[in-house]
Amino acid sequence: MKTLIKNGRIVTAVDDYTADIFIDGEIVMTIGRSLDIAADTVIDATGKLVIPGGIDPHTHMELPFGGTESSDDFETGTRAAAYGGTTTIIDFAVQTKGESMIAGVDKWHAKAEGKTAIDYGFHLITTDFEDKHTEEMYTLMDEGITSFKLFMAYPGVFLADDATIFRAMSAAGERGGLICMHAENGIVIDEIIKRALADGRTAPKYHALTRPTIAEAEGVHRAIAIAEMAESPVYIVHLSCNDALNQVREARDRGIPAFAETCPQYLFLSIDDYGDDFEGAKYVMTPPLREKHNHSELWKGLKMDDLQVVSTDHCPFCMKEQKELGKNSFAEIPNGAPGVENRMSLIYNGGVHENRISLNRFVEITSTAAAKMFGLFPRKGTIAVGSDADIVIFDPNRSQTLSVETHHMNVDYNAYEGKIVQGVVETVLSRGKVVVKDEEYVGEKGDGRFLKRGECVGV
Repeated sequence: MKTLIKNGRIVTAVDDYTADIFIDGEIVMTIGRSLDIAADTVIDATGKLVIPGGIDPHTHMELPFGGTESSDDFETGTRAAAYGGTTTIIDFAVQTKGESMIAGVDKWHAKAEGKTAIDYGFHLITTDFEDKHTEEMYTLMDEGITSFKLFMAYPGVFLADDATIFRAMSAAGERGGLICMHAENGIVIDEIIKRALADGRTAPKYHALTRPTIAEAEGVHRAIAIAEMAESPVYIVHLSCNDALNQVREARDRGIPAFAETCPQYLFLSIDDYGDDFEGAKYVMTPPLREKHNHSELWKGLKMDDLQVVSTDHCPFCMKEQKELGKNSFAEIPNGAPGVENRMSLIYNGGVHENRISLNRFVEITSTAAAKMFGLFPRKGTIAVGSDADIVIFDPNRSQTLSVETHHMNVDYNAYEGKIVQGVVETVLSRGKVVVKDEEYVGEKGDGRFLKRGECVGV
């Protein structure tokens, strides 16, 4: 299949120009003005932005958690991602305690194979890491899984002690791997939760009130300190507040290879959304929503490159039957919220349309930086000759209203219900194949492929 995209405004992390793109099969073959090349499909992108497909490096499809499983599987979740202009996800496989690292990845391969609408890779959530696991880690890295996630939260389930974190960071750093850290002081948080429940404070808002920003800041500080001792880079996932961001800023100012992502929920939603009733369960995620004053600092962090990436931490649970498991206690509400479909338009609206970041920076934080960070660049994350033809035709002049009535995520609410955003994804190509055309899905189950990633080099 040969495709020609005509007259679009091509925007990458560093470029901004008008030209045509000729795609032969899965690859961008030629970029130039007024190309006159025979093609099977011609797409007129006049007046539209032509940008690299989005990369969401933090999703949780089919994740067992809190007595249930996230409501999007690899079929529905990646289809929703495609609708929203994301053409690559990196999902988190899980090694359960006592299980080999390889067995954990094998389970996720079985979940995803033949189901995805777009390309995908895996990180591995690592719950056991002794010296004997080093060879398993290196085997996985040879297979293209070059990043691993450890938790400072959820004692008894995921929490890793400092020695385990140090061992994992040291081993990964030796081979160009990257440790992704969920950074909160989970042990102290557990004590705060016990006190709240003992006092009868069980409503969803107490999920946020028992996880103070200082607990996240302490975790970030400790994660960076351990990484420095291990002589390894570190990537902080879903950073939510200025207290934590200040720890990253200080480390980067000292030349430490500390990187971090934030998510749309921490840029647009706040602790006020919990309210006083069970509707607040929609926003029970970890870290929780914070006070509004954090928004401007996080946007500043994105602008100044103290934050490198916007992911979603997409981990949806329906209100009915799933979130309702915590009807009597916030501590039993499955943690997570939907977002993979809405990320690109939200960040365009809040970033470019509202003049917080440049158009090039928008592309960088939604695609290019993640590709570089996680060993996918330049195959992914840019529009260049020889790169995969993962391309989005985006109309910056149209608006849309985000709603459960129109989204395609398999969940019974939208975290941004009723929000009007400027910018609409119209057409999406995944490796040269049109999977979304004029806002309608035209792809097929199984279009996506597993991505063998290279070394995580940072940005």
